[in-house]
Amino acid sequence: MAIRVYIDQGHNPQNPNAGAEGNGLREQDIVFRIGVLLADLLLSNGNFEVLLSRPSSSTQLGSSTASSLAARVNQANAWGADYFLSLHTNASDISAASGVEAYAFYRPSVAFTLGEIILEEVSAATGLRNRGMQVRTNLYVLRRTEMPAILIELGFITNPRDAARMRDDPNLFARGIYNGLLRYLGLS
Repeated sequence: MAIRVYIDQGHNPQNPNAGAEGNGLREQDIVFRIGVLLADLLLSNGNFEVLLSRPSSSTQLGSSTASSLAARVNQANAWGADYFLSLHTNASDISAASGVEAYAFYRPSVAFTLGEIILEEVSAATGLRNRGMQVRTNLYVLRRTEMPAILIELGFITNPRDAARMRDDPNLFARGIYNGLLRYLGLS
């Protein structure tokens, strides 16, 4: 039976719930692209089924931030996803802030362990610093999903180096997440 992975390309293309901006880039565009590349990798493997929150770059979910988040979670829950991966870019007033990090609802958990492995693989693939896993109980997409869920901050859109890496080499981020999922599942 195929492993079902819901890929949430965080944020909408327009408000409500548009993402961060930095270095001439928009979060929602970066994570859309990386999500599609990740879906292609998973589907080509043959062991996975994939559902994207935004199958097209113009897909708009909900009419508010709350309804956008609920739409993603409800879709994953109704589909019966085995794993929920929410892709984001980080932002900071400190332009030197750099690296990848991720969040799970609690620790210890399947999600926390999966996130640790994915971060190791994304860091190895991209050369960005692994800032580690953290617990975040206030994030809707982690709190309301019925399957292990992680929210991955792929790099800082406000850091010129991170932003250029996400813009120029999105395949490295997709490959890192893919490798982490395979390693976690013992399929590598």
